[in-house]
Amino acid sequence: MDTGKLIVIEGLDGTGKTTQLQLLAAHLRAQGKTVHTDAEPTGGETGKLLRRVLSGEVPCSPWATAALFLADRIEHNTRSETGILQRLQAGHTVLTDRYYYSTLAYQGLDTDVDWVLDMHRRCPVVRTPDLVLYLHMSPEKCMERIRKNRPEEDLEIFETTETLTAVGERFDAVFSRLKETENIVPIDADGSIEAVAARIAEAADRIFTEDAR
Repeated sequence: MDTGKLIVIEGLDGTGKTTQLQLLAAHLRAQGKTVHTDAEPTGGETGKLLRRVLSGEVPCSPWATAALFLADRIEHNTRSETGILQRLQAGHTVLTDRYYYSTLAYQGLDTDVDWVLDMHRRCPVVRTPDLVLYLHMSPEKCMERIRKNRPEEDLEIFETTETLTAVGERFDAVFSRLKETENIVPIDADGSIEAVAARIAEAADRIFTEDAR
């Protein structure tokens, strides 16, 4: 049995990652593929702790936060039955909202991005994605969407225009650095939901078509 595909959707909060992930899942399922959707931080114990850190409830240094993300990602890949590696081995496709690129962009702001990247590259169970869809949109429009959908008290510590601007620049730098070794496709997320979904579906279909040749 062929192994499945790992597809990651990345970008700033407010770019519509969660919506587009569900639309892509529906698109691929309509083609007869078995698709699992996931997100990071995960729903595991480390992931729950990370959500408390991101909300500002639990103080944590950027270095420790980056290490926690790696621990959560290892669990994401290796847990029995529902882990990324097992699902791929079964021939299923896994779509995840965020992966190690977010750690490089967000925690890389206040740590050493080379250290964060090296941690992941040296970890043999963190799977490299088959496709990374990088949704990009201006930080100002991202904040407009965030504030429209959530009350101020529910915003995470990174959800300010200033921080999103810095993180967006870090994302650009990270993807520019990795584009020669990983399959990264930029997607303009500033458009209708349907238009963005069509761009994403085209990029995803390509990796399955190439395998069929």
